[in-house]
Amino acid sequence: MSSPSPAPARMDLDGNPVAPLTICMIGAGGFIGSHLCEKLMAETAHVVLAVDVYCDKIRHLVDPAPPHLAGRISFHRLNIKNDSRLEGLIKMADLTINLAAICTPADYNTRPLDTIYSNFIDALPVVKYCSENNKRLIHFSTCEVYGKTVGSFLPKDHPLRKEPEFYVLKEDESPCIFGPIVKQRWSYACAKQLIERLIFAEGAENGLEFTIVRPFNWIGPRMDFIPGVDGPSEGVPRVLACFSNNLLRREPLKLVDGGQSQRTFVYIKDAIEAVVLMIENPARANGHIFNVGNPNNEVTVRELAQMMTEVYANVSGEAPLDEPMIDVSSSQFYGEGYDDSDKRIPDMTIINKQLGWNPKTPLKDLLETTLTYQHKTYKEAVKRQMAQASASS
Repeated sequence: MSSPSPAPARMDLDGNPVAPLTICMIGAGGFIGSHLCEKLMAETAHVVLAVDVYCDKIRHLVDPAPPHLAGRISFHRLNIKNDSRLEGLIKMADLTINLAAICTPADYNTRPLDTIYSNFIDALPVVKYCSENNKRLIHFSTCEVYGKTVGSFLPKDHPLRKEPEFYVLKEDESPCIFGPIVKQRWSYACAKQLIERLIFAEGAENGLEFTIVRPFNWIGPRMDFIPGVDGPSEGVPRVLACFSNNLLRREPLKLVDGGQSQRTFVYIKDAIEAVVLMIENPARANGHIFNVGNPNNEVTVRELAQMMTEVYANVSGEAPLDEPMIDVSSSQFYGEGYDDSDKRIPDMTIINKQLGWNPKTPLKDLLETTLTYQHKTYKEAVKRQMAQASASS
């Protein structure tokens, strides 16, 4: 009996074979990192040095690594703030991907110092080591660096607010407009913008090979946490996990300031395809900033809540509440100092031209996949947690 043929060599977009890389992935244990690790292990020959303080979301890959992944992925438990091993890991790798961040809006207001340190100060050594050792860097930023749209400063009924040039966000053209200093919500965006500027300057002055990723609301299984189950009871995750938590507990979904902000959402598996293209096509990706989102999945937060309520009713078999949503003020929900952007719609021209990437998954489909996962993974645990809380009260 003949042995199975080896898998065909991976080719880049220009038809060249892709050599296996060693990748130092900082923040590998998080939402994005876990999906990226799975993709790289399943479809490539790349080796991953997975760096994080927790490995819960990649435990199935590293604790211990399955026999077929032996030598392909290793977990390195360290905090990049103060660990001398970091430079050694970056030196061992061909490419470093930095996913580490504090990136939940509730923290921007209540933990602005931690937010600034995590997203700027703690990222400095990563940039420095990559630059000094001539290592390529893919740095994850955020769509929040754009801040507010130009259109948001026009009167609400002004016809120009509907013109794309006043709200569609372009990597190399759109200004970054933040609120006043007293609005500490912008601590995150400001720190992220400053590290982008530093990386860009390292490229210009010292030849650092870099790619910057600006995610626009990547959602899917394993995003954030459910308070009291796999995260702090008082924690406030991002919108998808927040609404999922309400649905699991049969509580009304809380709409901050009426849920009028407009957002786009992209499925994590679509977005990971874009990241793999960046990894394997350095000639096309180096020196670029990429929006990674899905402008076709644009909704207000209120519309998202309505869709999630309907989808979860189908997934769970539970009828929605009579009053499935309630309005709360931003100061009630996030505390004083909160501010927001009106719209975040990505222009996709650059990533489509350089990497040929387009998102595929409609919003309803990705919500069905994600809420099926949330219900299957968390429903019983939420029931137990609520019963314990009730018994102790």
